[in-house]
Order: sequence, then structure tokens, then C-alpha cells
Amino acid sequence: MALCGYSLKRLCAVLSPLPLFRAVQIFEWIKKGAHDFSGMTDIPLGMRQELATRFSLFDSTVQTQRSDSTGTTKIGFKLRDGAIIESVLLIDQKGRSTACLSSQVGCPLGCTFCKTGSMGFVRNLKSAEIIEQFVQLHAGRESIDNVVFMGMGEAFLNSDALFESLDILCTDWHISPRRITVSTAGVAAGIAMLSAQKYDIRLAFSLTTADSQLRERLMPITKTNPLPLIKEALCNYQTHHKQRITLELVLLKNVNTRPDDIQALISFAHGLNVVVNIIPWNTVEGISLQKPTNSEIHSFAQALEHAGLNVTRRFGRGSSLSAACGQLGYRQ
Repeated sequence: MALCGYSLKRLCAVLSPLPLFRAVQIFEWIKKGAHDFSGMTDIPLGMRQELATRFSLFDSTVQTQRSDSTGTTKIGFKLRDGAIIESVLLIDQKGRSTACLSSQVGCPLGCTFCKTGSMGFVRNLKSAEIIEQFVQLHAGRESIDNVVFMGMGEAFLNSDALFESLDILCTDWHISPRRITVSTAGVAAGIAMLSAQKYDIRLAFSLTTADSQLRERLMPITKTNPLPLIKEALCNYQTHHKQRITLELVLLKNVNTRPDDIQALISFAHGLNVVVNIIPWNTVEGISLQKPTNSEIHSFAQALEHAGLNVTRRFGRGSSLSAACGQLGYRQ
């Protein structure tokens, strides 16, 4: 039985009848990056030896770990049942760190531009398996600045584990909710659940295009969660949480950069407080799409800015590791 991914409250119950302060000590050692009980020097040696016979700290093992020149690191984790997931620690130009966590093994949504979507769906992750990713990415660092649920899978289709993980990160790891973002391809029920949360978690919506027919072809989830339903859910979210929503647009050459796409996006964003994050498509082996040209990107962004929208561009950090947006998907 592994202890790493538990909340402090659950850890106390699991370790009972040990006194509360011992559970707190073990939890703090986990937060410091301990990988076994041997180095927990403020716990008596005999107790450490007994704990080692009953528990492990981690349920997963690091299968692969690669870093690039920016400090971005991608880790492949092998889970107890042999399944593999990937998560990423991104470092931006100012040295700020972001842990990108996976919520599922594979993904059931089948977005045509995403490597994870091409894998199909294996299973949901348990909350402990989600938190273990964070702990491993945190190891050796004083802190992690931001957490994003943008890795493998659709987090809102694993809502129980997602919200349990969010509670652990906010309550036990003291991560500010405003530094946590949940990304969704468009699950209206999940957005509604996030709206009802006490924490002001940030929300990102992977829109890609506001042309409904094109979006159905690119992102089949649109058939069951049409854009009018999603917009209603986004409006409700902003009624409860005064947070700016990120609209993520994966730009595909000659596919979703048309004037019609620009006008549809402007219309969709009307009445919402949003920032549009332009993500030039990251190449995925076996998917016959193309990156947009710099001219396409510039013209698209300029048209949105002229319409009064806030626009940012993501620069594909981690792409040399196949760790950028849409590239996660471990193949054994």
C-alpha cells in the first residue's frame, strides 16, 4: 500500500493507531521528496523499519525521464497495473515552473489533432496516481508555481478523482487555487461541477474552432456537448467565479484559420471575459496535419486583437521531447 498520494486526513486514518504527529512527519517528508522511510530521521529507526514492511511511498515507478535545454522535463510513469502515463514540468523564460498532470490513461475523446486521442481510452486515474505525478515533479524543488490539468485525458470525465486531487493540492500542499487550471475539451457537466466548487480554480476551454460543423469533425465531443451548451456553462462559471477563462485554439494550417473561423470565434467570445491562447499545432507522428505558417498565425491573432480580444501565443516548450500540447502518449 502506497502513502504518497493521500490527503493528510486519509494518511492519519491509514497510519492509525500511530499518533497524529507521526502522520504529519511522514507527510512532510513526502513533501520534501523522500522516496523511502530510511531517511526520515525524526522517526525512530524501529518504527521506520516496521513502516517499510507494511507500506511503500509510491505506487508508480519512473519509466522514462528526459529534459531539454530549457529545463522542461517529461516523465513517463509506470503504474501498478503496467499502464503508462506521461506528465511534464514546464519552465518558462522567467524560470516559473508548471506541473502538467494527466487524469486518464489515454483519452476517449478522439480529437483528430492529438496524440493522446489517437491512443484510445484505457482507464481513469485514481486521485493518488494524479497526486503522485505532482509529488515526483515537485521533488528537488522548493515549490511549483502553477499546476495545470492539461496532460493525458479529459479531467472532467474523471471528476471524482479530479476534485479530490484539487482538494489535496489546495488544502495539504497549500497551492493557491488561482495557480491551478483545469483544461477541458468541452464537458458541460464538468464545467458546472467546477462552478459549484468553493475554490476559485481557473478554467481553460479547448475551443480550437467556434465553427460547430468543423469542430464536430475535429473534436467529436461537440456532438454531445454543442457549443451553445458549453457557452451557457462558461457564463455560469463566470457568474460564480470572477476568473478570466482561457480559450485555447490549436491552429491547423488551412483548416481553422479562415475568416469564417475568426468571425465565429469573435461571436462565441462575446459576453465572456476571456483570453485567447493561440497554440500552433505541434507535429504528431502519424497525423497528417500541418503547422500554420507564421503569416497565418499573425493574421489570425491580429484580427482577434482588432476585435478587442486579448490574445497570447504559446511557443511549444517541450516540443523537442514530444512534451508539448497534444504530443503526450507513451508507446511501449
